[in-house]
Amino acid sequence: MRTKQFKAESKRLLELMINSIYTHREIFLRELISNASDAIDKLYYHSLSENLTGLSRDDFSIELALDKDARTLTITDNGCGMTKDELESNLGTIAKSGSLAFKQEEDGEHREDIDIIGQFGVGFYSAFMVASRVTVYSRPYGSDEAWKWESRGVEGYTIEPCEMDGHGTKIVLTLKENEGEENYDEFLDPHRVSALVKRYSDYIRYPIRMDMPARRLKEGCPEDKPEYEDYTEHETLNSMVPIWKKNKSELKDEDYNNFYKEKYFDFEDPALVIHSSTEGAATYNALLFIPARAPFNYYSRDYEKGLQLYASGVLIMDRCADLLPDCFSFVKGLVDSQDLSLNISREMLQHDRQLKVIAGRLEKKIHSELLSMLKNDREKYEKFWKNFGLQLKFGVYNDYGAKKDLLQDLLLFHSSSEEKLVTLSEYVGRMKESQKYIYYACGETVEKIGLLPQTELLRDQGYEILYLTDDVDEFALRMLFKYEDKEFKSVADKDLGLETEEEKEEIKKQNEENKDLLGFLRDALDGKVKEVRLSSRLKSHPVCLSSDGMVSLEMEKVLSAMPGEQKPKAERVLEVNASHPVFAAMRKLYGDEGGRDRLKQYAFLLYSQALLIEGMSIDDPVAFSNAICDLMSK
Repeated sequence: MRTKQFKAESKRLLELMINSIYTHREIFLRELISNASDAIDKLYYHSLSENLTGLSRDDFSIELALDKDARTLTITDNGCGMTKDELESNLGTIAKSGSLAFKQEEDGEHREDIDIIGQFGVGFYSAFMVASRVTVYSRPYGSDEAWKWESRGVEGYTIEPCEMDGHGTKIVLTLKENEGEENYDEFLDPHRVSALVKRYSDYIRYPIRMDMPARRLKEGCPEDKPEYEDYTEHETLNSMVPIWKKNKSELKDEDYNNFYKEKYFDFEDPALVIHSSTEGAATYNALLFIPARAPFNYYSRDYEKGLQLYASGVLIMDRCADLLPDCFSFVKGLVDSQDLSLNISREMLQHDRQLKVIAGRLEKKIHSELLSMLKNDREKYEKFWKNFGLQLKFGVYNDYGAKKDLLQDLLLFHSSSEEKLVTLSEYVGRMKESQKYIYYACGETVEKIGLLPQTELLRDQGYEILYLTDDVDEFALRMLFKYEDKEFKSVADKDLGLETEEEKEEIKKQNEENKDLLGFLRDALDGKVKEVRLSSRLKSHPVCLSSDGMVSLEMEKVLSAMPGEQKPKAERVLEVNASHPVFAAMRKLYGDEGGRDRLKQYAFLLYSQALLIEGMSIDDPVAFSNAICDLMSK
């Protein structure tokens, strides 16, 4: 029998198909099963459009068989089958897809019932990644003739008549021998093959069946001496109808929860389920889950975001990162679409309009569901916030605030007056008529922030303060800048908008009258502060630390903890309470030439005290301790 050469461009093209297009050789099984599904779909379509009798959807199936001794894996379908000319055309010409041609030519009323998967005509050749010989037996529906196509790869193929019971196609792969680290025996293991079907082809709409080894208790054996026997059971390996294509009315919470826990290996029910179907510019089904708690590695570099991506029920990508923005990276789930522009291997997507449309719609859907949870089930939302609120706040700051408008209404912060988490909308709704700013204060804990001297005046006047305890908080608010036309203002800012013009003039006058003393204190601190000034924000406390410029004290702390040699520094200002007895004592010492050395010591102590109040470290703890002891001894 004469061996025919492939009609494609060259042997090099086939080598490319086998060795370069697919990154995982296990993909071959997905491709061959998808081809079998297409063949059944074609016949089923014709049975509807041409009123063929004797064909029922329940009669169709895909059969797998393993023979370890012969080293063969066989995939059989009872679909449309191929004539000799079709074998020659579809298998003898690389990159010619019979499925694509069928899809383009048919436009009948039943076309919507068909999910044709193959588009490129190269998936079949992935079989040569694992097989040294591929044999195809095929008999078209309604014909008595069957044909055998056989190839060992780049050397070409043969076609000859054969005998075959029933219509359809049978593909026999003679697997390669193991060589070095290359283990092809795995594709003769029924459990491994079953796992691959479950992973890639679980939602093929026709049953995929195979003999599976099982064990049972022998009949008649005594209960105290049980004996077991091995047997073979013909099992259906795939689920066929995916849960996300079922009507919501058919499903219960338990169905969603069980699917989530089995699919994503979680022990808890999800906090939120989002099941949506969309048609139009991009048609897709989405089933999304928000976990009840953050995965152990969520806030680490090891965590990978992304949704599983299916094309007509066939898994294309295990993690498609492009479908989720970083701010919603905690969402798990999947998307199934018929409209995706896949690349030739079906392992990656081309970055096209449909993908962007789907991603945009998913983003809006997730946002609306979270907002609904916030408004209708506050307790549940606050549990979600405990797990993933940090990610939303980082999302506000990330990418120069690209998502800040999307996320601002989802944010929660601790409140000084409510003593619980509040939204920005709730804060603004309670603002006094004369209040100019949304005030916030930063610190390690809510309790420590409440003790800050800078908050005392605001709280005494009945102003609500947002307490920021996470590193990213102030960065996020600075990126927001305003909410409902109300500017954010740190309690450590120079102008809190509280003083009258008379009060501003009075504190300005006091600073002018004591400028020599204040300059002395600044010089005594030897460059540690930009300025020492009298403050009207302090009531019972003698001193506090604030900053001028764009970098706040809290930002300095955060940025100093990051790697890198250049650490941004805040322009520190030491503020002194002009009404406090300590200031009166300093004025007295400054008026006494012999007391100025003691005044330098006071400056050091007050500055160190202000650092401790802010939760910042003292440059020289020993010197601070000695200064206190020296003061006590005198």
